[in-house]
Amino acid sequence: MAILYLLDANTLIDANRDYYGIGQVDEYWEWLVHFGEQGRIKIPVEVYEELKAGSDALSAWAKQGETETALKFVEEVDIDLVRRVTEEGYAADLTDIEIEEIGRDPFLIAYALADPASRVIVTSERSKPRAQRKNRKVPDVCVQFGIRPCNAFTFGRELGFRTDWRDHL
Repeated sequence: MAILYLLDANTLIDANRDYYGIGQVDEYWEWLVHFGEQGRIKIPVEVYEELKAGSDALSAWAKQGETETALKFVEEVDIDLVRRVTEEGYAADLTDIEIEEIGRDPFLIAYALADPASRVIVTSERSKPRAQRKNRKVPDVCVQFGIRPCNAFTFGRELGFRTDWRDHL
């Protein structure tokens, strides 16, 4: 069974800003699209809309038709799983302000929770096991629900990213 990698927005934001800049390491962005077309990498629609909302190079890349078609995960989220992730993973009595601060993370986690054996969440967030409520981190909530989280470098290694990736398909 092939693993589906679900990307958190911070994975792409950090990659563009820190190590695989668009226009500098285009092979990375082409690699993402390729594996998106293969159904191995997806970005939940709620997260994808966040990426498109900006006015930088990353937003422009996300708005490209080929990119969006390849990477946007159009599976319908199970709202009961979103509720469960929010209530059990963060807190059952979050305020509206806390829910806003958590953002789209419960959606991302709910998509993985729909099939935790074959879905991995790729995030730049680092575990902070003692954090509570709105301060909980994606890796900790994932582990609580039996979902494997990983960072961008583990993700790249597992799918074999290299600048000459096309030569190794």
